[in-house]
Amino acid sequence: AEGNDAGAPRAPAPGGEGEPLDALLGGTDKELKAGPGVTAGSTPTAPGTPWQREPQDEAMDPACGCSRGALPRPCRVLVLLNPRGGKGKALQQFQRLVLPLLAEAEVSFKLTVTERQNHARELVRAEELGRWDALVIMSGDGLMHEVVNGLMDRPDWETAIQKPLCSLPGGSGNALAASLNHYAGYGQVTNEDLLTNCTRLLCGRLLSPMNLLSLHAASGIRLFSVLSLAWGLVADVDVESEKYRCLGEKRFTVGTFFRLVNLRTYRGQLAYLPTGSAVLSKTPTSPLLLQGGPVDSHLVPLEEPVPSHWTVVPEQDFVLVLALLHTHMASKMFTAPMGRCAAGVMHLFYVRAGVPRTMLLRLFLAMENGTHMEYGCPYLVHVPVVAFRLECKDGRGVFAVDGELLISEAVQGQVQPDYLWMVSGGREPPPTQKPQQ
Repeated sequence: AEGNDAGAPRAPAPGGEGEPLDALLGGTDKELKAGPGVTAGSTPTAPGTPWQREPQDEAMDPACGCSRGALPRPCRVLVLLNPRGGKGKALQQFQRLVLPLLAEAEVSFKLTVTERQNHARELVRAEELGRWDALVIMSGDGLMHEVVNGLMDRPDWETAIQKPLCSLPGGSGNALAASLNHYAGYGQVTNEDLLTNCTRLLCGRLLSPMNLLSLHAASGIRLFSVLSLAWGLVADVDVESEKYRCLGEKRFTVGTFFRLVNLRTYRGQLAYLPTGSAVLSKTPTSPLLLQGGPVDSHLVPLEEPVPSHWTVVPEQDFVLVLALLHTHMASKMFTAPMGRCAAGVMHLFYVRAGVPRTMLLRLFLAMENGTHMEYGCPYLVHVPVVAFRLECKDGRGVFAVDGELLISEAVQGQVQPDYLWMVSGGREPPPTQKPQQ
C-alpha cells in the first residue's frame, strides 16, 4: 500500500478555492531559499519576504563528469513538494524540520509547490536540469513516480535520468523513503522521525544507484516504476482507502481490514524470469522493439508467448500479485525482509486463492516488523526475478504502479539495473537473494 499521493488534490492556483498557502509561503511567491541564518524553531519572515540565499552561478551535473558517489558541497537542489499529500502537513514540516538542516549543511534550494496531478511530471520535462545538483521530492511515492516518468519523457532522457533524486516523506505510505531509511542502517521509524532521517541523508550527500522497473501494457502504454506494481488486494486497498486520506498511513490499515472482510480473488496468468534463468538466457529471437527509452532485452511482444526458459504459473485465482523493487510498502510495512535487491532484480510476491482470512490477517500484522515470511504460509510465494508478465483473465481489479492507477490489461516488466541515482546512506552492495516459497 504505497499510497497514491500524486493523485491527491494539489494547492489551488492563485484565485482558486481551498486552503490558502500564501501565508505559509511568504506571499504568493511559491519559491523559498534556505538562508544561513535559519535555525531550528525559526519562524517565517513577514509576507512578501521569503527566505533568500543566492545559489552559485553553475551547478555540477553528475551526467557531466562529477563524482557519482556524492553530491558536491555546497550544492543546490530543486524541491518539488505536494502540500496535500498524506495529512496535508508537508509544507509546515518542510519549514520546521527540513529547512534548518539544509541551511546548516550548505544546501541551497528552490521550493516549488505542485498544484495538480502530473504537475511535477510537466515541470521536470521542461526544467533546465543543469541548474541543480539533485531533485528533491517531498510527498508520497506517487510524486516520485511523476518525476521519474517526466525525466524519461524528455528528448535527453539518457542524461536526464542520471540526475540524482532524493525522497523526503510527505505522503501517506512513504515506502521509498522507508526503504532508503532501512538501507542506511536506521531503525524503522515513521512520520517526523523518518523525515528527519531522510533529510540527514540529503545533508550527508551520499548517492547509490537504484533499479528502475520498465513496464509495458497491452494498450501500448510504457511507463517506469521506482517502487512497485500491485494487482489484487494491495491495489484495491490503495484505491479504496483514498476516502481515509485524513488518517495518514493508518488509512492502509483501515482499508486492509475492510478488504479482508470482503475478500476478493482475481483470475490471472503469471509468468516470470527467475534470476538464475536470466543469467543463462539469451536475447529473445523476437525482442520487444521500442522507440526511446532503454531496451528491455528479456521481453517479447505481449501477443507472443513468453520465452521457453521463463517460469509459467498455471492460470488460477490470486488474492494479490506484487512486484516490488525495495523492502517496504509503507513506513510500517516491512514487506521484503530478505533485503535490498541486487542490481537488475526485484521481489515478486503472490498469494494464491484459498488462503484463510485469519492467516492473511496474521501476515498483515506481522509485516510491520518483517516476520510474516516466518509463518511458512503455503499460499504465499516469494521469488527474486528480473522480468515478469501478468495477464488478467476476468477483467477484475486494477493495477497500482507506485500507487498510481493503471487499467486492468496485460502488463509485463523488466528491471533496468542501477538505472538512476538516489540520495542514500552509502553504496554498500546488497545481499544476494534466493527464492523463498
